[in-house]
Amino acid sequence: MLRDIPVIDLKPLLDGAPGGLQTVADEIGGAARDIGFFYVKNHGMDPSLIDAAFSASHALFALPLEDKMRLTKDFFKTNRGYVPHEGENLDPNTLPDLKEAFNIGLDLMADDPRIVANEPFRALNQWPDIPHWKETLLSYFDAVWALGREMHRAIAVDLGSDASFFDNKLDAPMATLRLLHYPPHPETAGKGQIGAGEHTDYGNITLLLPDAVGGLEVRRRDGVWLKAPTIDGTFICNIGDCLMRWSNDIYVSTPHRVVNKGGSERYSIAFFLDPNPDADVSCLPGCMSETRPAKYPAISGADYLRSRLDATYEHVRPGDGEKGGS
Repeated sequence: MLRDIPVIDLKPLLDGAPGGLQTVADEIGGAARDIGFFYVKNHGMDPSLIDAAFSASHALFALPLEDKMRLTKDFFKTNRGYVPHEGENLDPNTLPDLKEAFNIGLDLMADDPRIVANEPFRALNQWPDIPHWKETLLSYFDAVWALGREMHRAIAVDLGSDASFFDNKLDAPMATLRLLHYPPHPETAGKGQIGAGEHTDYGNITLLLPDAVGGLEVRRRDGVWLKAPTIDGTFICNIGDCLMRWSNDIYVSTPHRVVNKGGSERYSIAFFLDPNPDADVSCLPGCMSETRPAKYPAISGADYLRSRLDATYEHVRPGDGEKGGS
């Protein structure tokens, strides 16, 4: 068992070095079979774009509450826009999470056929009235989406498939870019109330950029909670439940939470890479055998995501939406 969260160098994969794809596949596969979390370095993301995205997040959450609340229209139906403080409950057995959030999805025009047809998990984004904000966040969305697809080439190889297996399953994804703000832990917090309750993520992988404050905790397979400190120049990545299903439980998603009790504000940016709505989520051929038959029936990406949207918003209303807090 891994005692710590490993750091994986993506340079051999992204540079196309001889053997680089297999090397990274082996390292991601080892972490995914064990702790379910890993850092990635040399990921190729422009540091200036990362800085700009954090600046945009700070600007958004600094807006007056009434301005942010104007961006909550149909959130529970569209999974787009603002979630107010204590507006979620990632662990239904605890009090609401001490955070606020803002969600952005694949950006579509109002006349896009997928919007017109009311396809599942397709909706218009909402945008605050902040100069250059939309352009910055869409640039970040596109860059981290491209990184996630590159990482899936290694994942596919590790799971015994061709490197291109996920290409047509992640080219129009139900991905969510989520900005998160955790205020300092209030003295009025209820017993056991934390920044983000214990949960697993629903999609394939999550790519998280936390600030230097930290607070993410990961539950190892033996039940021990590990602190996942911020490492400069890296993303923190984890396996989600959908990829666990695709891999026939060879990969395992890992419960995690956010405990922000250091007295400082905390900001993070999470990218949840869910597959296309019509993607066939069924056991990969390399993940089953006579002694390990497929555990789950085939299901579309949209139906799988919908099946997992259970308790988070029940104290507000039942409905659609990818959520998380890291």
